[in-house]
Amino acid sequence: MKKLLFLSLLFQTLLCASFSGVILDKNTSKPIVQAIISDSKHSVKTDENGSFSIQSDEELFHVKAYGYRPFSFSKDSNTTTFKLESFHVKALYLSFWGANINSKTIKRILHIIDNTDINTVVVDVKNEYGSTSYKTSFKQANSYGAWHKRTIKNIEKFMELMKSKNIYTIARIVVFKDELQASNNPQYAIKKKNGEIWRNHDNMAWVDPFDTRAHKYTIAIAEDAAKVGFDEINFDYIRFPAKKGLIFCQENTQENRIKAIGEFLEDAQKKLRKYGVFISVDTYGNICWSKDDNNIGQTIVSLAKHADYLAPMLYPSGFSKGSFYFEYPSEHPYEVIFRSIKNTKGRIQTTRIRPWLQYFKDYAHKKRYYKKFEVNEQIRAAQDVNTSGWMLWSPSSKYHIEYFQN
Repeated sequence: MKKLLFLSLLFQTLLCASFSGVILDKNTSKPIVQAIISDSKHSVKTDENGSFSIQSDEELFHVKAYGYRPFSFSKDSNTTTFKLESFHVKALYLSFWGANINSKTIKRILHIIDNTDINTVVVDVKNEYGSTSYKTSFKQANSYGAWHKRTIKNIEKFMELMKSKNIYTIARIVVFKDELQASNNPQYAIKKKNGEIWRNHDNMAWVDPFDTRAHKYTIAIAEDAAKVGFDEINFDYIRFPAKKGLIFCQENTQENRIKAIGEFLEDAQKKLRKYGVFISVDTYGNICWSKDDNNIGQTIVSLAKHADYLAPMLYPSGFSKGSFYFEYPSEHPYEVIFRSIKNTKGRIQTTRIRPWLQYFKDYAHKKRYYKKFEVNEQIRAAQDVNTSGWMLWSPSSKYHIEYFQN
């Protein structure tokens, strides 16, 4: 029996031929260190010379490197040297309701992309309610009517338009805040002490981050987004609610919270590996300063183990009076962004951070309108501290082309 098992393993090893190559920067021809090369099951990293070797019986491989566009190649390529295009995301958020291909919102955004350096859109694929912007192939969500309010009637045509303009596409997928999923699955919705489903201030229910059924549900939608061609999956509300006294299926400790979020991301990475997509995670802005998980299951170190990019919401208005020794942090957009990201040193490379920046009126301090100066000060800070780019959040998805022109 042992001999047969040995022969079987030997046969499988022989079938999995080794493929070797080199990953270089397209502009400089310098080696890219720690680039990730994957088939559908395994990943390896390049060494200091940009070299890699992977055992695989598959034909298609994907390459991910921080600060570069995702890249794919096949085994029968005429070369073993592959050059990646360096890429800094300059993104505008496109809301669920603005994603209709015929809407004025998307037409304005495309006009901005055509005439400025903006190169990325962040598209709501699954919103806070649980609705999907197009009809995915995920039968469970469809059975709840998740697609009934869809704004993208033809996802293939939508993606074709994005790719024709070389736009980098990020699918924003809300994870545990999900009224639709929770109300249809009360057995794993977060509860109040009296056993009723808990809903937050905007009357939205959440699913229990400890329950793997909730994990599988959202990952299935993420996989569909990767399948139709999105370059990156951005997980939002990938956390526990910032609320005490709620009932979960496990003890709500920091260790358990961090473990649950890590397990979700680890499973997502496994399922999404075969598509070669990047994974980013939205966080509160104060994650850059916190030493614990803020009672929501997120720390820079724990998230960095599984996600490619961290996207802290560094809205200056989100910081309380007195932060950074400023009476009104929103009056100092450059310093808020620069200091916050710099404070992550030693926990994550700044090239793996891509902050959300404020493109809306200050709501917390002096009610100041964020115009060209304030927006560009945030962008300048993100560039000066060597991030891989930035994403602008406008709830209405209304942007001014003159803000992005010199």
